[in-house]
Amino acid sequence: MSSLALAHTRYLLLEQVRVPIGLIAGALFPAVSMVAFVVPFAGQDPRAATMATGSLMFFGAMSGALIGLSITVAQDREQPWSPYLRTLPAGPAAHFTGRILATLVTTVTSAVPVLVVGALFTEATFTAPRLLAGLGVLVAGTVPFMLLGLLIGYLTAAKGAIAVSQILFFPLAILGGLLLPPAILPDFIQVVSPFTPTRGVAELLWAVMARTTPDPVALVSLAVWTVLAALAAGWAYRRDEGRRFS
Repeated sequence: MSSLALAHTRYLLLEQVRVPIGLIAGALFPAVSMVAFVVPFAGQDPRAATMATGSLMFFGAMSGALIGLSITVAQDREQPWSPYLRTLPAGPAAHFTGRILATLVTTVTSAVPVLVVGALFTEATFTAPRLLAGLGVLVAGTVPFMLLGLLIGYLTAAKGAIAVSQILFFPLAILGGLLLPPAILPDFIQVVSPFTPTRGVAELLWAVMARTTPDPVALVSLAVWTVLAALAAGWAYRRDEGRRFS
């Protein structure tokens, strides 16, 4: 990795630390949800508590990847700094890499309060290897949502990105079984759920953290979503660049 990409990562992280409300909100809401819903209702069931911990870890990570990244990219496009960066001989790769790495750092950070609540107040059980595997899945699982965030950020203005990302976020979280166990979801949601990218990531997290058997349909759907999101994000970036510099 180039020193230029690391420099971009550092300055993007400093931007977030100086206005920490986004980081706090992204970490606080999943932890509060753990305290309000998991601890009293599933806290004494080791398997259910472990699955819920994995789900809410990803809930916070997904928020940063989809909502946070889309809004940040859209806001950057409205500032003179971003177009200037695109004119430099180094190209967009360093800034793009820095943006992804900064988002991954906040993603892992948002999982910490959920893990603390799960460890202290529930019977969730995860060994160090399983926890590390879960964090690896968490990082990899944010990729399709970062790509969706980039797609929204390059297609919409900042105010539009706020609305569109939130409209996508909550239905995907509900349909994917992040807020309620899939077994108690309504029948029609159970039919749709395996075809959402959130369910695919959740299945992987449950598999490595709670030793469940993942749904193959959900995993295939996740792979398809990732490829389509990558193609769409690349198209949106080229479209935006063509409109600004042609």
